[in-house]
Amino acid sequence: MRSAFTIFVILMEIYKHTGPFELECGAVLPELVIAYHTFGTRRDDNIVWVCHALTANSDVSDWWPGTVESGRFLDPSHYFTVCSNIIGSPYGTTGPLSINPLTGEQWFGDFPFVTMRDIARANLLLADHLGISRVKAIVGGSIGGFQALEMELHRPGFAEKLVIAVCSARTTPWNIALNESHRMAIRADHTFGHNHQNAGKQGLAAARSIALLSYRGSLAYNATQQDPDDTLRQSGHRAATYQQYQGEKFIRRFDAYSYWTITEAFDSHDVGRGRGGVEKALSGIACPTMVVGITSDIIIPPVEQEFLAKYLPLGELRLIESDFGHDGFLVENEKLNEIIKPFLSK
Repeated sequence: MRSAFTIFVILMEIYKHTGPFELECGAVLPELVIAYHTFGTRRDDNIVWVCHALTANSDVSDWWPGTVESGRFLDPSHYFTVCSNIIGSPYGTTGPLSINPLTGEQWFGDFPFVTMRDIARANLLLADHLGISRVKAIVGGSIGGFQALEMELHRPGFAEKLVIAVCSARTTPWNIALNESHRMAIRADHTFGHNHQNAGKQGLAAARSIALLSYRGSLAYNATQQDPDDTLRQSGHRAATYQQYQGEKFIRRFDAYSYWTITEAFDSHDVGRGRGGVEKALSGIACPTMVVGITSDIIIPPVEQEFLAKYLPLGELRLIESDFGHDGFLVENEKLNEIIKPFLSK
């Protein structure tokens, strides 16, 4: 539920880039539509660009509670926040369910391979459209952090500061293995590959169940999903029904083709590709960077944030104690606010 003190009107806006958009893989999108939200009143010195995570949307107040509110680090009375929906998503930006203008049909499985660099360039394309040449900060968690790094590498000096949470310099084999397991679950659904938006839905529900295990980890599950008594059960365990509920909830808002596209983009992340390696690429980011990790994160654990802070010239590492794993950056908004708010204002 949004705070009663929220003082903005939420409006999704659309930018349509009518020219071709060439992707890193060499394929071309004939046109690119980008959905975005803004919050607050714009000045030259108060723009914060937020990059969203895997299955979120451009409405930051929807998926990141306790941020776009009075007294928080995205306080709309102080900052003008922009967030664009990523390529491949079903929330307004061009993706597999969009119409391919060359065929007049939805893309579905023919949607081309998209990388994190493509997504970052699309963000900057929107910034150009909005007349934004520099921002006070880029803020992102998980693949939002991937985008933040790529935006600053693609356009050095665009950001005065970076805030990247539960993020790494490149996707690890562990991450790729997790994402491939999700895609294997989708492929196991015999409807996947059919040209309709409900194709692969049950496989997607299974993929979501697998993903949630790694998002939260054993500490969070053992703390929140214990059965209420010691009754013998063959089925109906609280943890089991939770997984089923979350899978069904997810497929009501997402589709298998978009999920496939975005997890492949996740796998593409490597700031060092074509830049002389990871360490050299990170050394080229000259702005102060707050690197935030979650102690119980098993997807992108603190060792990855320690690496970033070591090789970023002005990197500063902060770890948040939390039992909520990778999702801690979405849950621990009080602790996050204590870190990010003074970093942005100083």
